[in-house]
Amino acid sequence: MRTEGSAPVNPDPAFWRGRRVLLTGHTGFKGGWLTLWLHRLGARVTGIALPPASEPNLYALARMDELCDSHVVDIRDARAVAQRIRRAEPEIVFHLAAQALVRAGYEDPLATYAANVMGTAHVLDALRGLESVRATVVVTTDKVYRNLEQAWPYREDDALGGHDPYSASKAASELVIASYRDAWLCAQGVAVASARAGNVIGGGDWAAERLIPDAVRCWQAGKALPIRRPQAIRPWQHVLEPLGGYLRLAETLHARPASAGAYNFGPHTHEAATVRQVIEQARQAYGHGDVLWGDGTEGPHEAGWLALETARARVALGVRPRWGLEASIDRTMAWYRRQHEGAHARALCEAEIQAFEAARS
Repeated sequence: MRTEGSAPVNPDPAFWRGRRVLLTGHTGFKGGWLTLWLHRLGARVTGIALPPASEPNLYALARMDELCDSHVVDIRDARAVAQRIRRAEPEIVFHLAAQALVRAGYEDPLATYAANVMGTAHVLDALRGLESVRATVVVTTDKVYRNLEQAWPYREDDALGGHDPYSASKAASELVIASYRDAWLCAQGVAVASARAGNVIGGGDWAAERLIPDAVRCWQAGKALPIRRPQAIRPWQHVLEPLGGYLRLAETLHARPASAGAYNFGPHTHEAATVRQVIEQARQAYGHGDVLWGDGTEGPHEAGWLALETARARVALGVRPRWGLEASIDRTMAWYRRQHEGAHARALCEAEIQAFEAARS
């Protein structure tokens, strides 16, 4: 058990060296960064996912196919998921594959539920009877909580819910996770945890309808960035913050299966910030960029205020934020600027991971 005042802990290369890891969603933004970090730690990674959803994308630019055994698999296909997972015989599973956008959930709710609820069930069902696996981390979201727009952060035992299809699908997947853990996997010796992370930023994200990627696209093209809800408050964090947490969580589950359960990963509560604050800092770091500020009335409902209590991750895992909001934004914008100027995406990511591991919060 870690203590509140101890230094943050890095993933242990001795644990990961040669370890067989199954990662869903490795062609995505967070999945790509996690693939690279696992490879640096010496893990043997098998990735299953759909092809990258954007162009450009981190998977191609960083040549992630050189770092893992990559397979195109739709997590909505139960048979294909089971076959690939069982062939890989993983010791550790990270499930990141998902439909991850709020507005896309409104546009196609059935596809969102199919990917996020049944996709999670398919991955966990493939682990039943699989003797190799010992720890599984399923990534959901900070939006799994029934958001009352309250003025205090959500804890892991707060009520689940979801107004929009994306949030509801992730809350439902939490019930699926708990059911598979309690009904089968715990007795099988598989420790299962869900990881609820706040809004992540970092270089290499080109997904549509995300704040920083939208800003980079607009400003590189010399266009003004439209902002729908400048006063919305979110727990922003650099992508390496939750990924480091996921790695530490998997190590802890393997060593102490009783640690299974839900974990929040996010910045210090006081560092939750408005969209306006993030964009103003991003514009300053980027050097220029026009913005069209909305009044918060455009588009479907989205939560106005959200923050997470992360004491459990601090105490149980030794995970604490290392880069504050300003540093996270500055590093993110520098990544995009350098990549646009010709730097290699993988080298940029490796330098960021090295800097993060050296940081002491």
